[in-house]
Amino acid sequence: MTTVPSTGAAALDIRALTVSYRDAPVLWDVDAQFPRGTLSAVIGPNGSGKSTLLRAAMGILPIDAGRISVLGRPPREGRALVAYVPQRDEVDWDFPITVREAVEMGRYARVGWLRRLRASDRRAAGDAMERLGLTPFADRQVGALSGGQRQRVFLARALCQQAELLVLDEPFAGIDARTERDILILLAELRDEHGASIIAVHHDLATLRAGFEWGLLLNVRTIACGPIAEVLSPGNLARAYGADALLTTGTEPAR
Repeated sequence: MTTVPSTGAAALDIRALTVSYRDAPVLWDVDAQFPRGTLSAVIGPNGSGKSTLLRAAMGILPIDAGRISVLGRPPREGRALVAYVPQRDEVDWDFPITVREAVEMGRYARVGWLRRLRASDRRAAGDAMERLGLTPFADRQVGALSGGQRQRVFLARALCQQAELLVLDEPFAGIDARTERDILILLAELRDEHGASIIAVHHDLATLRAGFEWGLLLNVRTIACGPIAEVLSPGNLARAYGADALLTTGTEPAR
């Protein structure tokens, strides 16, 4: 496994991670490191364990074995500094919450759930909505938005939280190419302006090299982890997806 550049503790460090569903291993002895201040992608075919890896790292799923370090801290401490954006199909879009309220939820990670938001917290939410182009929709129910707009709400909430690490599960699923490009630009700005670390599950091999610097190629086990150009070598891709699939599609099969 390629090691993280020596710029301090990794944003996320996973060692010998094993996770099972109903006694069947979904992840087996996985090692992966994601450097700080980097746009990193988790890549792999359908059923390879990409989302499971993120959910286990965030404490949503129990693990069978292994060690996880978040921002150089034990998981319970480090996760307080993480903004997690789940897959869109995990969210109850009928829940009666406005865009403004959803974005403001990002501040409760900082002030505590039992405290009232201050004027500075509401300004931070307003700034995040403005940056994501959501101000005109501030009082609209989140479920009434388009897929791309909903994803922007999650990113605005993460921006409002001012998290050191953003963990995004399939952030580009179901959105158009222009929205995907806009989100990639925003993530790069968060990295450059605030030193944020970003880890995202992604499956479009055509945009990985342009948008990401680091990658984990996964298929139950670690296939490769390191700089994106090295991870996406023909040999590694053939090991992950199978030579026939790559020759047929040239990209990862849809998740």
